[in-house]
Amino acid sequence: MKRNIVIATIAAAALVGGGTATALAVSGDDEAPAQRSSVRVQDDDTNGTDDRDGRDDRGNRDDSDDNAEDAAEARAAKVTAAEAIKAALSEKSGTAVEAELEREGKSLVWEVDVLSSGNTWHTVHVDPGTGKVLGSRTEQEDADDAAEARAALQNSSVSAAEAAEAAAAKGTVTSVELEDEGSGHGWDVDTTGTNGAESEWTVNLTTAKVTADRSSDDSDD
Repeated sequence: MKRNIVIATIAAAALVGGGTATALAVSGDDEAPAQRSSVRVQDDDTNGTDDRDGRDDRGNRDDSDDNAEDAAEARAAKVTAAEAIKAALSEKSGTAVEAELEREGKSLVWEVDVLSSGNTWHTVHVDPGTGKVLGSRTEQEDADDAAEARAALQNSSVSAAEAAEAAAAKGTVTSVELEDEGSGHGWDVDTTGTNGAESEWTVNLTTAKVTADRSSDDSDD
């Protein structure tokens, strides 16, 4: 249930409104100035090759490079998904429905979505190196999104942090997301192995049982 934030709107406002909109775009937060993450990562294209089509300029597949990069990012995150979620909830009260380790330029951040009262959502950025909250953004979203999330969690006894802890035995957790569409409710969890291989898991909302997520394989077939 990834909620996309329309940064283009802020950028357009900056062109029209001058300094005020620009200040908002730089901070990325309507409550506190965003701070830089302590975890820096290398550029995607360190060898100057073009990997937009899955091959470099010499025509070689770069899957191994991608895996190495994913493994390096997972190792760089000293703060676990569960710890990032707990840090975000200490900053903004509510229910965490998603956490993802993301690249922002040359930095890594944990981005945690918290559903608060009504249709209010908080997006909290947590430093994956220190666990410090870097900033947050508050938005009013469509009522249906909030209703779907609350309906999926109505009889749940397993939180996003607990789902991350349950799946941690499978690898380094890089993403936890509530699946609130259809009848197959659960926590969708992505892990990265020591070799950079990514795996997808489903964590049961009531038992915390971890099973392999075959839905992506089915859709590919």
